[in-house]
Amino acid sequence: MTTADRGAAVVGSPDDPHAQARAAREQPLLLHSMSVFRELFALLFDCREIRTVVEVGVESGQVSSLYADLGATVHCVEPAPGDDLRAVLDGDPRLNLVEGRSPAVLADLPVADMYVLDGDHNYAVVRAELAWIMKNAPDAVVVMNDVLWPCGRRDFYYQPSPLAPADVHPDTADGPTVWHDDVTPAGFIGDGVFSVAAQAGGERNGVLTAVEDALSETGDRRFAIVPAVFGFGVMARTGAPGADEIFEALRPYTSSGLLAAMENNRIALYTRILQLQYEAEARADDANRLAETITAQRRELAELRSELARAQAENAARRQEAEGMRTELARAAAPPEPDEELGAAVSQLGRALSARIRRNPRI
Repeated sequence: MTTADRGAAVVGSPDDPHAQARAAREQPLLLHSMSVFRELFALLFDCREIRTVVEVGVESGQVSSLYADLGATVHCVEPAPGDDLRAVLDGDPRLNLVEGRSPAVLADLPVADMYVLDGDHNYAVVRAELAWIMKNAPDAVVVMNDVLWPCGRRDFYYQPSPLAPADVHPDTADGPTVWHDDVTPAGFIGDGVFSVAAQAGGERNGVLTAVEDALSETGDRRFAIVPAVFGFGVMARTGAPGADEIFEALRPYTSSGLLAAMENNRIALYTRILQLQYEAEARADDANRLAETITAQRRELAELRSELARAQAENAARRQEAEGMRTELARAAAPPEPDEELGAAVSQLGRALSARIRRNPRI
């Protein structure tokens, strides 16, 4: 494959409502398993003898067993295996767990007939892995996943990244989508597992760019891409055992316009699903915030009603008290009742005075 333009890789080139939304968002990633390439691995094993496989990036151990079933001893390189993976690998004597990071750990392993690179999908790691393999295992077949969108022209960094700062582009927690080169929270995101280069394309950016730079340093390597499930790449040295047979057997897949069109369609639908799931989760957030607001408002309304009832009771008590005070005030302001004896005496005096005046007008 010749060096292509280093723009953003386009695929066209060969409940808890939050928990539900996250589960749905993660579900399509199951399609990314290397196990979907079983028939291609079988084809590679048919074209040449492969006794030893070094697998970088182990997933669940299911694909490791595939290589073993095809007749190989497998060295499974994983820097931080979980308990489930340990149990799977410990249960199969054909599988050997190697805890460490590629490419540093490659020198500690037997030289393999096939290397499967599906670990850290960025230029620095892939370029270093290819450099080691081309120097120390020149006749090995190298298989890589994620050589097309979204990792072809954009670095992905598992977190925390062990890379030196000089090997890391400015990155973001947002993710790419096929509709434009920009990243978005509704794109292919890592949910804290990985970050991506903020910009696609350019020098030293992406898995396919690393492959092309490795190819440019030698004239004796061939590389082919099966345009399916983010891109299945195969590299082999011209003249290596089975190399011609491998590329001839792969030709119906690598040259298939139908596969490329189906992958285009799959990626378009896939990113549309990611967008819809993001929007559904955002709506769930909005609904939760609205429910919290309504609950708070209902609580506030209940408190206001309680406060109103207290105020009404206080007002009624004050009205009763005021009524009593008005009654007392009216009683205090009324004129006193006249004294009966005093009234009689005054009347008698008045009559006597009137009689005297009549008898003696000169008074």
